[in-house]
Amino acid sequence: MRRRLINSTLAVVLVVIAVFGVSLVIVETRTISNSAQESVDSEAVRLISVVESRVLGEESVNPSVLGDQIHPRRYARIELPGRAPIEIGERPRGSVITGVERGDSGEVVTVMESRSTVTDEVGRTLMIIGAVALLAVIAAVLLAVRQANRLASPLTDLAETAERLGSGDPRPRHKRYGVPELDRVADVLDSSAERIGRMLTAERRLAADASHQLRTPLTALSMRLEEITLTEDLDTVKEEATIALTQVERLTDVVQRLLTNSRDPRTGSAVAFDLDEVVKQQIEEWRPAYRSAGRAIVHSGKHGMRAFGTPGAVAQVLAALIENSLMHGGGTVALRTRVTGNQAVIEVTDEGPGVPADLGARIFERSISGRNSTGIGLAVARDLAEADGGRLEMLQQQPPVFALFLSRVTRPKGEEEPPPEPPPEPTVR
Repeated sequence: MRRRLINSTLAVVLVVIAVFGVSLVIVETRTISNSAQESVDSEAVRLISVVESRVLGEESVNPSVLGDQIHPRRYARIELPGRAPIEIGERPRGSVITGVERGDSGEVVTVMESRSTVTDEVGRTLMIIGAVALLAVIAAVLLAVRQANRLASPLTDLAETAERLGSGDPRPRHKRYGVPELDRVADVLDSSAERIGRMLTAERRLAADASHQLRTPLTALSMRLEEITLTEDLDTVKEEATIALTQVERLTDVVQRLLTNSRDPRTGSAVAFDLDEVVKQQIEEWRPAYRSAGRAIVHSGKHGMRAFGTPGAVAQVLAALIENSLMHGGGTVALRTRVTGNQAVIEVTDEGPGVPADLGARIFERSISGRNSTGIGLAVARDLAEADGGRLEMLQQQPPVFALFLSRVTRPKGEEEPPPEPPPEPTVR
């Protein structure tokens, strides 16, 4: 493309120079020839007037007197009646320019100049025109190269950007070139790069979230299936199978929730639900894991509350907090439900060392972990809470206290809320 731009520009310039150059040469040649002829004629007129004046004054007419009246490179012949012709200068050879004037008394003055002088002048003019044309061609080439680079380089950059997008590098370049059409293409490529980047980020995030969120339900399901394989009691098999089916339903809900959040994190299926049921279900699910670790998990606080949200999402948030306490905390893990204003709050705390001071402000960021873990559990939990209009906060670092705030569903007037149950004793089961 660069070569084509240069060649096309150069061809246009050459055509323009040829058309105007030839016209200029013709005009200049005619102008120089006419000027030379007019100069010879005017010199003949001047010379005849001098001759006539001297003849009328009966003065001498000779070459010494008339030599100053003629150009040194020209030849003059003066013919007087009854006298021999007077010649001034050397008669030119070849093609000449001739000017003839006649006086009233029969005097004839002939002035000649070699046409080579005109040819030399035309040659000098042609050299000047040729030099100007050469400079014009050089300037045109330089401008064509610059313009070609200005157009070809952006196209090369845009091609590289498109190639990067195809190779999986969606970073936008945000580079503009000052050419509206090319800048428009660059805008479209950058917009496409940003969309592709968001899509890749969402896919990677979905994969990471799915890996993290499905790990715990699959572990619990495996434990139930192991219980079934180890027992021969039919009632125990039925009980464990029922629990396993519940786990499968939770897995389905987790997958559906992850897919929904990957498409639009703000899309939720919030409903009014019984908070005690979700808390009880989580405690029952995690009790075997805590029993294996020699620790306890208990529930205290206000009972009988109803909150507004997605039960599956709330269960996943609580599972992330409980698992976090199991992995990084210590002692008894306590789930406490309370009311603050028009919100229902579930606090999760343990007796461990707490969150390091340097991680306090960044604990909900992805890939931030105090130990060798994925670092995405709390980030996913916060996203799930916010998707239903709630929020997840860390109220205290040492000992750690995490709180899930949900919109509370108030009971109709006249209906009394159940009194809070006394907290159970934190015993290891």
